[in-house]
Amino acid sequence: MSNKRNGILYIGVTSDLNRRIAEHKGKLIEGFSKTHQLTQLIYFEEFPTIEEAILRENQLKKWKRVWKIRLIEQANPNWEDLAADWA
Repeated sequence: MSNKRNGILYIGVTSDLNRRIAEHKGKLIEGFSKTHQLTQLIYFEEFPTIEEAILRENQLKKWKRVWKIRLIEQANPNWEDLAADWA
């Protein structure tokens, strides 16, 4: 999630992407993502198990920012909100 192109990045894991997007867009959960208006889904990955998803989340959180931006821009070069029609 992000607030704008090249803005603040939030990496998280969820078992229900639709619900989590609604929470971000509705600013329903207090904390970092609400404070920084992180309402745009700019990148996501799917995994067969929650354990694999958590491993990937932890891996990405250790990456340098430039690596994260490169990953995002390979899949979504215009930083479009991939969930613009959700919530």
